[in-house]
Amino acid sequence: MEITLKGDREFEEIPSLKTKALRINLNENIYGTFAEIGAGQETVRHFFRAGGASGTIAKAMSAYDKDFSDDIYGVEEDGRYVTEARLRKMLSHEIDLIEKRITRDKHPNKMFFSFANTVATIDFAKQFKGHGWVGIKYQLDSDQDYNEIVLHVRFKETDARLQQETLGILGLNLIYGAFYKYNVPKKLLRYLYDHLNKDQLEIDTVNFSGPAFKDVDNRLMSLQLVKNGMTDAVMFSPDGTNVLPARELYKKNILTLRGSFRPVTKVNMDMFERSYRLFLEENRVTENNTKVLFEITLSNLRAEGEIDEQDFMDRADLLCSLGQTVLISNFQEYYKLVEYFSQYTKNRMGLAMGVNNLIDIFDEKYYRHLSGGILEAFGKLFFKDLKVYLYPMLDAETGELLTSENLKVHPRMKELYKFFKYNGKVADITDYDPEFLTIFSREILEKISEGKRGWEKMMPEGIADLIKDYRMFGYTRRPIVLRKERIRKL
Repeated sequence: MEITLKGDREFEEIPSLKTKALRINLNENIYGTFAEIGAGQETVRHFFRAGGASGTIAKAMSAYDKDFSDDIYGVEEDGRYVTEARLRKMLSHEIDLIEKRITRDKHPNKMFFSFANTVATIDFAKQFKGHGWVGIKYQLDSDQDYNEIVLHVRFKETDARLQQETLGILGLNLIYGAFYKYNVPKKLLRYLYDHLNKDQLEIDTVNFSGPAFKDVDNRLMSLQLVKNGMTDAVMFSPDGTNVLPARELYKKNILTLRGSFRPVTKVNMDMFERSYRLFLEENRVTENNTKVLFEITLSNLRAEGEIDEQDFMDRADLLCSLGQTVLISNFQEYYKLVEYFSQYTKNRMGLAMGVNNLIDIFDEKYYRHLSGGILEAFGKLFFKDLKVYLYPMLDAETGELLTSENLKVHPRMKELYKFFKYNGKVADITDYDPEFLTIFSREILEKISEGKRGWEKMMPEGIADLIKDYRMFGYTRRPIVLRKERIRKL
């Protein structure tokens, strides 16, 4: 046994790898198949070595040859093999086979499972560190429907053999957690790192489905990945499905709007719509090759103290109802966000923000941890193909309209600001709606919590009704409507 001192697992004994595999093997009702492509049969190896594997393993295989793989699982439309679609085909195909070949008459109590992975480890040139999809489709009772847990992982180690071993440990942890830790999915996620550390592996996408997880919102599971330091950013689509950032951002132009969205207001949507129009006027930018993201940082979610999951879900539901893709990140500084995007695209990037946000970017205190200070950060930020779309604000004391032309940065930063301003890195949004400049989320929240009226007109169409129906952000005047389904796109 190993003892961990991390987080809420303090002093908890972690079962050894052999103990985990043996517990699975000695459960007479757990029975299934292993299909591993691209990094050896590293997961099933643990079960063979533990002993008693004949009671668990119906089949173990690796279809390394592409033609063999295509003949077994079918050809993917994009011709790729390390994809979520390929993994899900593998899981379904192997479950179908075990259902056909192992009759319920002889084995009425068997809980069938299929474990699969499709992986590309680091290449010989060590330019691509490797990634893969890992999943399990399984029963928790012989007469129940199947559950699924699907992960996307990125390897951080620079040796193929080490990556293979890491993958094997992750696979064992996933199978063990699926059968013995499924009732608390948040803990199941943390247990995936048993006998591993975050310098070895990043998990950037996870989706749970099936009867055991009918009450699980996968967006909350995404939040856990960032909160636990398993990845720096996660993304979910307007329908609430967790999606792989690399797939969504690959070779795309990216426009990002950062905010608290607590709640989303007319000024947020006006900023988005006006900046989007300007972005589409840039060379080589079209609607088809552009991704728009509404980003919420982890520090923003913690602004009120500990992360309130219901509050997070309220914000996410409203953004999704407006048809927006949401990014949750651990990037407090903008240059880190831009560096993250640069992993996936070399195309144009745009940041839509208010005047205060731009002033903060030129505050040296955010870059003291960098050896090159603010100049290093700006080299990473503005020397990419990046432009800031600046939404004006009214000075609370003077009533003056602040734009890129008259905003005030620290005297030491004036020349640096001018350099980027007059090199076309900052563009003012001029066709804004003046009525929206007096809308502030904090004032709306106060009105909602105090039961006052008048805040509804500050929200995009339909948002006020959703806040009332589902009693978001402390609203209490209307009887609550139960969320039998997630809020659909308006």
